[in-house]
Amino acid sequence: MSTAPMIDAQRLGLMLNELRLPTIKHIWGDFAAQADKEGWPASRFLAALAEHELAERDRRRIGRHLAEAHLPAGKTLDCFAFEAVPMISKAQVMALCAGDGWLDQGSNLILFGPPGGGKSHLAAAIGLALVENGWRALFTRTSDLVQRLQVARRELTLESAIAKLDKYHLLILDDFAYVSRDQAETSVLFELISARYERRSLLITANQPFGEWNRVFPDPAMTLAAVDRLVHHATISHCLARNAPLN
Repeated sequence: MSTAPMIDAQRLGLMLNELRLPTIKHIWGDFAAQADKEGWPASRFLAALAEHELAERDRRRIGRHLAEAHLPAGKTLDCFAFEAVPMISKAQVMALCAGDGWLDQGSNLILFGPPGGGKSHLAAAIGLALVENGWRALFTRTSDLVQRLQVARRELTLESAIAKLDKYHLLILDDFAYVSRDQAETSVLFELISARYERRSLLITANQPFGEWNRVFPDPAMTLAAVDRLVHHATISHCLARNAPLN
């Protein structure tokens, strides 16, 4: 009667390290014992190991992408009070959270509403759902990103800084039209919008409608050009809460 060959566990561990299969390295022993006990065919044993490796890779990848997204804590769709914002369609939001279609096309999403209307919560919740569905997103206050881009311009690295943002399928710019900006700030924002136009998506929250953006930006011509690019491929929604503030 033939006997199964002895497995050099230490050597196998080294090989799995070399192949960058850490999950299989940790679970193969238990799975091998179960396979022997239950008489699994080799194909089932191999498939089970591969499935767990892929699942763990997805978990780690999503964890990395959540960490880099800088999403505010606790802002999920489950705790968003859709009933308090009747102008927002829950079905439409859930469709947007899949990301297919609009992110592939570099389309935009613009949320208007007064403070307390729920737009920042909703933007963060959409970002969270998209990351969990495999997309990459970055949530930032618009003023913070503008400051970073202005520093890059002074250091003659603005083009590179904007290019690095391409790794994000979605940039969430919170409080886009909250405070007045000078010419330099308007300029870097316009360059960012132009660079992502029809390639990468933006999600913008703003407390002032387009008709009032000339009060925010000092250059009406540049503002008009920026708005044209933003709305060309965009979904526009209004967050008007009728109950307690949600942001």
